[in-house]
Amino acid sequence: MTDDAPSLDQIRTARRRLGDAVHTTPVWSWQSPELRRRGFRGQAVLKLEALQVTGSFKARGALLHVLDLSEEARARGVTAVSAGNHAMAVAHAAAQQGSTAKVVMPRSADPARIARCRSMGAEVVLVDDVHAAFAEVARIEAEEGRTFVHPFEGLTTALGTATIGLEFFEQAPDLDAVIIPIGGGGLCAGMATALRRLAPHLAIYGVEPTGADTMHRSFAAGRPMAIDRVDTIADSLGAPHAAPYSYGLCRRYVDDLVLVSDDLLRAAMAVLFQEAKLAVEPAGAASTAALLGPLRERLADQRVGLVVCGANVDPNVWARHVVAGQQWLAEHP
Repeated sequence: MTDDAPSLDQIRTARRRLGDAVHTTPVWSWQSPELRRRGFRGQAVLKLEALQVTGSFKARGALLHVLDLSEEARARGVTAVSAGNHAMAVAHAAAQQGSTAKVVMPRSADPARIARCRSMGAEVVLVDDVHAAFAEVARIEAEEGRTFVHPFEGLTTALGTATIGLEFFEQAPDLDAVIIPIGGGGLCAGMATALRRLAPHLAIYGVEPTGADTMHRSFAAGRPMAIDRVDTIADSLGAPHAAPYSYGLCRRYVDDLVLVSDDLLRAAMAVLFQEAKLAVEPAGAASTAALLGPLRERLADQRVGLVVCGANVDPNVWARHVVAGQQWLAEHP
């Protein structure tokens, strides 16, 4: 259990440092007919990090990392491993701060994300899977002297994601519960820390895809665990392992974890598009999927915050998921 969680003063300082380089993303109160039809009688409040620069929450932590670099380190550049969102965020932060980025991505990554990284000026190295990606980024760090910007671990990353929790509380202070997507745990670690400090009464839930249940396994074991294989359409949530710092914050501040299937993710993507006109990636629909499924009855009458964490997805892939989601909803009334 970590004993060096970010303080509110540190979180507020981090938000000031980010300034106008990142958006204070909006919130939207959503009275969903589909959720109501399925038994959710409360109100959903969306935190739209999908509207963040680079299309996901990752921009916050990446920029803080680059801001912390010395002039010499910026000249050497940065490196990162990612299925796409973190890679784009690091590429953007490096370009904004006069540095360079070399990012490692699995070949299976969304082609639109790979192309976007390159358009932002990053050098992209493709490898077979996420396990190989971590090995390759370690080689780049050692041989080229680039600074590794971790996708989900460490104080700086948690400070970046904690600024989302700070904003969400200020924008919607009367929430009963918040549902936060979990990949490696960086988003949930920072947000949960900020929200627990600001609203001790708040119920905080983490949601993972069934094919990438790293944090579930870690909670059960009482220590960070790894998985052999990532098998989910939500590749942004496909971390191959948990790490001590983010795991410790999640273990301390998260009340419970739930799992959602790829079918539920597709259904949530369809509902978000049909009712909120949001075209999001599978990870961006994870909180909504949890409310459609495993948390629907538990939170039936509450005011629930949902984190829409990203919207970087190839349009053709997105369309296939939404069509499949609409079919699933029709078949599971």
